[in-house]
This record gives sequence, C-alpha cells and structure tokens, in this order.
Amino acid sequence: MSISKAAAIVGAAEANEIGYPDEPRTSLQLHIEAIKNVSDYTGIPISAIEGVFSTAWSSDLAEHLGLHPKYIDTTAVGGCSFEMHVHHALCAIYAGVIDVALVSHGENGWSQRRVGREGGPSYPAHRDAPGVQMTIPYGFSGPPSQYAHAMVRHNHDFGTTPEDFAHVSVVTREWAMKNPRAVMFNDETHEFGGPITIDDVNNSRLITWPLTMLHCCLQTDHGGAVLIARPEIARDLKTNPVWIAGAGESMSHSTILETDDFTATSAALSAKSAYEMAGLGPKDMESAMIYDSFTVTAAITAEMLGLAPRGDGYKLWKDGTAAPGGKLPINTNGGGLSFNHSGMYGMHLLVEAYRQLSGTAEDGINGIKGKQTNARTCVVNGTGGLLSTTGTLVLTSD
Repeated sequence: MSISKAAAIVGAAEANEIGYPDEPRTSLQLHIEAIKNVSDYTGIPISAIEGVFSTAWSSDLAEHLGLHPKYIDTTAVGGCSFEMHVHHALCAIYAGVIDVALVSHGENGWSQRRVGREGGPSYPAHRDAPGVQMTIPYGFSGPPSQYAHAMVRHNHDFGTTPEDFAHVSVVTREWAMKNPRAVMFNDETHEFGGPITIDDVNNSRLITWPLTMLHCCLQTDHGGAVLIARPEIARDLKTNPVWIAGAGESMSHSTILETDDFTATSAALSAKSAYEMAGLGPKDMESAMIYDSFTVTAAITAEMLGLAPRGDGYKLWKDGTAAPGGKLPINTNGGGLSFNHSGMYGMHLLVEAYRQLSGTAEDGINGIKGKQTNARTCVVNGTGGLLSTTGTLVLTSD
C-alpha cells in the first residue's frame, strides 16, 4: 500500500468556548474540551487512542486522559507543528505502529494575560536562544517587527505595496462574516467586527511600519483536535473521512537574519514533497488553508505553494479568486486575521480543512454553520517561527 492515503482525518473539533471568553481559560482546559468533543463527534473512545501528538503537551495529555500511548510526539516548531504531526501520524500508521492518532492543541493567547504563565503557552519560549540574542539588539522585538521586513522586501523586489496586501485582510474578513464562530463575525461579536475596506486596513493603528493592526492576526484562545485513523477504521465510522494524500515539511532558517530571501519560505520544499506524494499539483487544488499570521505571510506562502507566480500572491485576494464565490477559496473560516489566532494557527487550518472537505462546515458540536464550499481537494500549509519552518498537506475528500 502506498503511503498516500494510508490514513485519514476522521474528525475535527474545537473547544467549547474560543476567542475572547468571559472567564479565563487554561491551555489544558482548551485541549481536553477539544479532545472530548472530537471523541464524541467520531464515536472513537478516548481509550482507543494509541498515538498522542502535540507541542510538548503529549505526556500531560496522556496522563489526564488515562492513556498509555504506543507513540508520543512532542514536535514544537511553531505554528506549523500540527501539519507536521499529521505527517508523522501518517507515517506511524503506515508503518503499522498505531491505528488511531490524536493531534491536539490548546493555547490561551487571550486568557494567559489573566491567568499568568502557569496557564500556558503550549511550549516554552527559549529566551536565551542565540537567535534572540542576535536580533533584539538590532531592533527586532517581536514577530511584527520581523515580518515587516518581509513586506518591505517584497515591495522592493516586486513593486508591490502595503495596499496590495490589504486585500488579504479585506477578503478574509468577508469569510469571517459567514462564520458565526469568528471573532470578527459582526460588530456584536467584536467592536471592530463586520466588513472592512482597504482604507480601513491602511488607516488602522500602526504596529510596525508598514504593518498596521489589520495586517496582523488576532491573539485569542483556541483549542482544537483531530483524530487520524487507518483506512479500515476510517471507513467504519459515522463521520466522513478526509484522506491525507500528501505531506511534507522543511525549514529554511531559525533566526530570520539568516534567511536567504525575505520574500520566500521553505513552503516551496514542503509543498513539493506533499504534491509528489499525492500525485497532484497546484492546479489540482480546489481550496487552500494558508497560515495568515500577517497578510504578507499568506500572500508569500501562496506563491511558494505554486498557487500564484512570484510577486503575484496578493492578486488571489485582489481579483476575487480567494473570496467567497471565487474559484480557489482560501481560509474559509476567516483565518487568523479575523476568525481566531491563539498564537500557533496550524490547528485551526486542520479543523477548517476537515470541515470543508467532509461537507460539514460547522463546528460539529453546537451546530453553528459556516460557509460550505464544493472543494474536494485542499492544500494546507502551516508556517512556524519567523517564516522559518513549514508543514504542507494535500488533503482530499472521500
């Protein structure tokens, strides 16, 4: 049997309350709620889970769930970790080591401000890392200040402008307005919710030039989990399987000052591996879930995935291709820019990709509808670190 489609995502679910909850949440709460929900959704009992995959939480989760897993993965390389977990779970199932795998994430990007560091994050930051020591003295004080360099370089090399990238934010908000669980669904769910314009993006508060607030992702609470199973189990469940047709991962650098090109990422390599495993290519993709920590992240990644020529990634959003009704819907839940972004967005991508390809564009628990597309293929790409690590999946409907 080929490793392509040797396993399927058989269910996806989120924690009960995400976004900006009234009561503070811990990362563990968000994990456990999502895991219970996906177990209930699929009918797979928690006791049947044989592999546990998370960013440094796997042993804690196994203990809380009463599990003695055969396979433990704690890969933690930023927001793409969860796409890599799916890749690793596919390999473990293909090798016959396990039959059922759990990929879980819980991160209280919002509540942590109130419950303190003991409530999160999902993995520790290495404040003494050489990369940090070599960037902070030169004015790099966080992701916005570093991603700003990517936009400025793209503007210089390809003649683009911040206004071009603003289209990513506007279109992503259009998707959020079709998803009642999105933080920015309307002005009742958030004071800044509802439709936005290019002028709104341009004139919003400056964060790090040229990135304004609406070029940047949210910081919220989120818990998500997916269950992955071998084909015999997947076909015997009440849920619709979504097949893992291809997977790949790569990295280009750790410290952003060591990057070879601010306008490119390792997604070109991880996508190449995923496409080759799947026997498909960019032109076969009917939808895409792309990490959008910033507008520039999504646009550059689209170029790396072969969905647009170099320098033209933003045009997918500007010309309506990525928008509701477009031929290549992208980030149909509202993305990290307008749906939810806990700090590491890779799990959110998996949950939405599953819902779209399984024909269940709702949260699976509360029955809150989202915008259902007709896509039967999807390329999913997570970005970790500072445009550093990437994990790419090619998923197909049953």
